[in-house]
Amino acid sequence: MARFTAEEKIQIVKHYLNGYVSYYDLQKTYHVSESVIRGWVKLYEDQGANAFFKPYTKHSQQFKLDVLQYMNETGASSYEAAAIFNISSPSLVRRWRKLVERDGVDALKPKKKGRLAMKKETKSNVKKQLPVEGSIEALQAENERLRMENTYLKKLNSLVQAQEKLQTKSKRK
Repeated sequence: MARFTAEEKIQIVKHYLNGYVSYYDLQKTYHVSESVIRGWVKLYEDQGANAFFKPYTKHSQQFKLDVLQYMNETGASSYEAAAIFNISSPSLVRRWRKLVERDGVDALKPKKKGRLAMKKETKSNVKKQLPVEGSIEALQAENERLRMENTYLKKLNSLVQAQEKLQTKSKRK
């Protein structure tokens, strides 16, 4: 299905409301389902042409619950509820309903978008993480540090010996 601009939606709705064509004819002409066109007509009837020009909005948890409660009480469809409450898309209303059915009311709380900020480790945090001197953890950490130091010194010693061998071989020639 192609995306339509607000002007194109208004034009399609006006064709229907003026009695020029039926839903079926509009569906064939514009390759849009009949239910979508019905939703546009309902939206236009409830709020006029301004309903198609929608900026991005955030909806509170209470607003979402009010929309779902209205749908339950009146038996309204997601298209009708979106038209009445000026919601950009009926699929958004259906998504809210599924979230409530699956995860409960708390799933409708707005969440922060984007990546989480990385926590910076300060020196005070590092000091807190060090084990108490004399404890088993401190002794194990020191033991591991000494093992690494021994390994480093052994490798350094072998590299120095290899370097000396290369120098003696080059002097012999």
